[in-house]
Amino acid sequence: MKKKKTLNKIVAPALALGLLVPVNAQAADHTPTASTPAGDLRATLDQLLSEHYVLAVTSMMKGYDEAADAEVADQALDQNALDMTPAIASIYGEEGAAQFEEIFRGHNDYSADFVEAAKSDNQELRMEAEAEVDEFVEEFSTFLDAATEGNLPKDAAADALELHEDQVLSVFDNYVEGDYEEAYMTFREGYKHMFNISKALSGAIVTQMPDKFTTGADTPAVELRSTLNSLAGEHFALAAIGMQKGYDQAEDYDYVTWAEDQNTLDFKAAIASVYGDEGAAQFEKVWNSDHITAQGDIVAATLEGDEAMIEDARMRLDQFAVDFSTFLDAATEGNLPQAAGEEAIKQHEALVLDTFDQYVAGDAEAAWMSFREGYAFMFGVGETLGNAIVTQMPDKFEETMMPEEMPETGLGGAQEQSMNTLYAGLAVLGGILLAFVTLRKRKVSEQ
Repeated sequence: MKKKKTLNKIVAPALALGLLVPVNAQAADHTPTASTPAGDLRATLDQLLSEHYVLAVTSMMKGYDEAADAEVADQALDQNALDMTPAIASIYGEEGAAQFEEIFRGHNDYSADFVEAAKSDNQELRMEAEAEVDEFVEEFSTFLDAATEGNLPKDAAADALELHEDQVLSVFDNYVEGDYEEAYMTFREGYKHMFNISKALSGAIVTQMPDKFTTGADTPAVELRSTLNSLAGEHFALAAIGMQKGYDQAEDYDYVTWAEDQNTLDFKAAIASVYGDEGAAQFEKVWNSDHITAQGDIVAATLEGDEAMIEDARMRLDQFAVDFSTFLDAATEGNLPQAAGEEAIKQHEALVLDTFDQYVAGDAEAAWMSFREGYAFMFGVGETLGNAIVTQMPDKFEETMMPEEMPETGLGGAQEQSMNTLYAGLAVLGGILLAFVTLRKRKVSEQ
């Protein structure tokens, strides 16, 4: 295995060390909840696997561009793999974790070979790297089949892993060719696919260890939690990467903002399904004008050295926190109090801006530490608000009854999520709300 320099541990997965805790005391009447050991397991895998995808694609782009922070981005990818080891150890012991780390961490090395092959137009190196990917798919799918005692069959695992690798390379190849539209369409598809993998793996583990998990990893409440995690995590990643691209005046900047706009449209459709067109229009005005637009203005003002414009945009973000938390307070009928929402929104925005400011200052290590912190920050997303929704509508989230229009997230499921029903709408709305509630919850727990 190639040796890599790594950053110090950036972000400890919130749940990695506690996956196999005693089964929680769910209500005797089986009141549905997303806060189960199986839900925690799936959320941990959601975070780590989706972050792997984001970092893999981003580090390859930066390596090809010979960006100043390319090496540090690669280190962040490597650290993500190391962060998975405690999670695996908590399930399969140190020996299983060591085997996992050798296989999974090692496959990150192939990224550099693809980058070098593209830069030097070396077809032989490209073919060697592709052969190494095939070897990884074979080896890792065999490991997963054995580790889960056949509950995640080798063929199914291999199909999912092969699709993941194809999506990473498709994003990179289209980026190299300058087909940015195709690159970012595939980026979004590949990002969603990681949640399919975490669903399949967590489901296999839960089935394998019924004494550790009394409820499934795919109950309606846990599905809700995972959906929220996906949307909130994507929002942060695109916002932070987009600001970097804007500052670099990169050719693909407009396409990153397009992807961010698609994420916003998912939110808007959810609001419309719950609060109608008027509520959706109000959401879009606040979200774009005082939020997304303000971030773009900070990028432009930084390039121009216009401190007054930067300060104005930051003040608008503060006002956004007030306006949006007020909107959410009213929309949720007080279930997300305005003061709590405002405080948490400001914390989220601070992490986005920290990532950008450190990048501009040339402090690559700090920037990527902030990126990982900010990404993880979005990931208790489904739990608090998800449980608020589940508690409010328990009949819609009974374990024996899946809402008919919930997004499909299985390995063979559709890549596009339906946003036209009340349940899907609540799921995405929850992505906005719970990201903020969770941040406040974390801060309180640290005091």
